[in-house]
Amino acid sequence: MSGVLVVGGTSGIGREFARVRAESGDEVVLTGRDAERAASVAKEVGARGLALDLSQPRAIAGALADVGRVDHLVLAGVSRDENRTTDYNIDAALALVTLKLVGYTEVVHVLRPRMTDDSAIVIFGGQAKERPYPGATTVATVNAGVRGLVNTLAVELAPVRVNAVHPGVVGDSPYWQAKPAEVLAGLRARTPTGRLATVADVVDAVDFLLRNRSVNAVELSVDGGWLLG
Repeated sequence: MSGVLVVGGTSGIGREFARVRAESGDEVVLTGRDAERAASVAKEVGARGLALDLSQPRAIAGALADVGRVDHLVLAGVSRDENRTTDYNIDAALALVTLKLVGYTEVVHVLRPRMTDDSAIVIFGGQAKERPYPGATTVATVNAGVRGLVNTLAVELAPVRVNAVHPGVVGDSPYWQAKPAEVLAGLRARTPTGRLATVADVVDAVDFLLRNRSVNAVELSVDGGWLLG
């Protein structure tokens, strides 16, 4: 049985990963910004829920104070920031940069003493770093920054392994399911496999990165070859 912590585990891919690992018999803790929602989702999936706000990094140590050994850490917390340089929202940009770069790093800093040499970390990025869209100014920047974060953590934390997953369009995720059918059809048509990535695909990829002991400092794209379209 592994000790698993999913930061950003109350919805979407994080929630599904927490459910799958809890059902496999692991001891899973998931976090969300809202304590009540974290507790509710945790109860549904068979985990323990904690309140943690990545955009408030000075409070992270206290939020994780009673978390025990961490074999597998998944940093999946995100914020859907739409920000353009022509209409730049500095507060929104600072919140996202803090959440994904400073917040992620502080979680690792706090939990390192509770990891073993066989522990592994997966950090979520995204394909906006390779194919930006209008409004992705900050999202694309922080997702590109995940590459540097993975590399430096893999060196500093060795032999703990650190990898990144970069999902493309995840067609059955709550965010993309809300998009018009014609938008999804257009994206599907530009993907060599003829299908969009699914939540299950990304969960499987995260599990692979955590369990394979020879995979380290890798950035894994899960997009069906979408970037080729």
